[in-house]
Amino acid sequence: MKNNNNMPVSEGRFWIERISKTTLRAIHIIGVVGSGGGIMFDLDLSLWFNYWLAAICSGVLLMSWEIIRDWRWLIQLKGILTLLKIILLGFFVQISQCKSELVIFIILLSVIVSHGPAGLRHYSIVHRKVIQSRKEIKG
Repeated sequence: MKNNNNMPVSEGRFWIERISKTTLRAIHIIGVVGSGGGIMFDLDLSLWFNYWLAAICSGVLLMSWEIIRDWRWLIQLKGILTLLKIILLGFFVQISQCKSELVIFIILLSVIVSHGPAGLRHYSIVHRKVIQSRKEIKG
């Protein structure tokens, strides 16, 4: 097991990081499902607000994790599309009549970011090529 600097990572650290990130992802998905359902079915905010908080807090932590791990995440499509999802969340107030459509579109973007081909997710908009590791670009 190696980290991004190709330095060996202890098995203990590997498992702690893996379980931590998986737990954060699970909390994020639960939060998205709960708040998304509340938004799409126009339920009272009090019924889904805690899910919204879970989605936002876990999302911020996951995004921070990626940026700290490798800032290049911000220039790869996986980072750009994640930032686009955050911008779309900001439209909830301006176009409140389209909240369900926004939730669906944000979920579709999430699927692309999480499960799309590596060539798409790792594409750097700055370098106009797929960036898999730090060795491929300087800085």
